[in-house]
Amino acid sequence: MLRRSLPRGGRWDRRRRLGQPDTSEGCGRAPDQPTPGAAGGPCFPPPGRPTTPLPSASCRGGMKLRSHRLPLAYSTQLAPEASAENCNRAALFAKAEELLVKRMASGDPVAWFLRGQLYYEEGLYEEALIQFEKIKDVDLQAMYQLGVMHYDGLGTTEDPERGVEYMKKILYSDSPEARHLKFAAAYNLGRAYYEGCGVKQSTEEAERLWLFAADHGNPKASIKAQSTLGMLYSVSAQKDLKKAFFWHSEACGNGSLESQGALGVMYLYGQGIGQNTKAALECLREAAQRGNIYAQGHLVEYYYNRKFYSTAAAVAKRITDHDDIDKLAKITDCLPTYVAKGVAMAAFYFGRCLQLGLGVQQDQAAAAKYYSRLWFWPTILRPCQF
Repeated sequence: MLRRSLPRGGRWDRRRRLGQPDTSEGCGRAPDQPTPGAAGGPCFPPPGRPTTPLPSASCRGGMKLRSHRLPLAYSTQLAPEASAENCNRAALFAKAEELLVKRMASGDPVAWFLRGQLYYEEGLYEEALIQFEKIKDVDLQAMYQLGVMHYDGLGTTEDPERGVEYMKKILYSDSPEARHLKFAAAYNLGRAYYEGCGVKQSTEEAERLWLFAADHGNPKASIKAQSTLGMLYSVSAQKDLKKAFFWHSEACGNGSLESQGALGVMYLYGQGIGQNTKAALECLREAAQRGNIYAQGHLVEYYYNRKFYSTAAAVAKRITDHDDIDKLAKITDCLPTYVAKGVAMAAFYFGRCLQLGLGVQQDQAAAAKYYSRLWFWPTILRPCQF
C-alpha cells in the first residue's frame, strides 16, 4: 500500500489556495500551447484508428469509483519479528495464520476479525467472507468488510443491495464501535447513490453523503470523500471549479495523492484559482514522485510544449511501460480513469517525439504503436477538463 505522506510543508498554504484572481479568459488552453493540428502542435493518431471510450461504472456512467478502505480501530500487525528480510510472503502468511488460530483458541475475540482481514488482504476473498460472516453480528468491522465484498462482488456474486444494507446499519448505529467507521460507510453509500447500485440513483444524495463523510476537511474523516467531491465538482452537472479547488486542497493537505495531481492541473490551467505555473509544477512533480500517473502525463505535456523534448520522451517512455491500469490504480489509490488518461497522454507525446525525431531517434513504426494506445484522445485535446 502506498504510504500517504503529507505534501511538503504539511497542509497547503491557505494563501496559495486563495491566490490572486486570474486575468485571463476562462479556463481555456494556456496561451503558449500550440493549437491542436497546427504546425508543430499535436496531431491526430494515424487515420483509421478507432478511439475507444472507457468502460463505464458497473451500474451507470460517470466516475469509476472504488470502495473506501476499512478504517481500522487498532493495529493488525501480528508478529513484528516475522518481518525479517529472509522471510518470504508465504512463510509470513503461514506464521500469521498459525498465530491467529492459537489466539482464537485462547478466546481472543479480536483474532476472529484479524484472521478474516488476513485472508482479505491476501486476496483470499472466499475464506475472508466465511470468517466475517461468523462474526458480523458482534463485530462491525467485519460487517463493513462484508458490505464492501457484497457490493464489489469479492468472494461472492455482486449484491449491491446487501452491501448498502450493511453500510446503512453502520452509519446509523449507536454503538461506540461504529464511530470510526461512519465516515467511510457514508462515502460508500454516496458511491452507491452516485452509481445507482442497490439504491435509486441520486447524485444529490451522493453529494449529501460525501459532504457528511468529508466533514469540512477533517483529516480524521474520509479523505477519499474530500477528493471525490473535488472530482464531482469538476465534471458533473454540479460543476463548480471553486468548490472543486477547495475540496482538492483539503484532500491534498490531508495526504491525498489523487488530489495533489488534480491541484497541479488546476493551477496549471487556472481552474477555480488564478493560474500559477510555479505552484502547478510543485504539485505535479511531488504527485509524480509519489506515483500519480495522471500528474506524470501532464508533466510530459508541459515538457513537450516547452520543447524539452528529451525530458518529455524519457518521462513518457517510463509511463508507457505500465500496462495494468487497475493494478496501478489499486497501488496508488487513484481512479482508474485518470491513471488511464495519464498513460494515454504519455503514449501520445512519446509517439509524437518518435514520429518527428524530437529528443529521440525518429521511428515511424514505433510512433504508430504508441498512437494505437490512445483511449482518451478527445480528453487529451482538452487539458482544462478533468
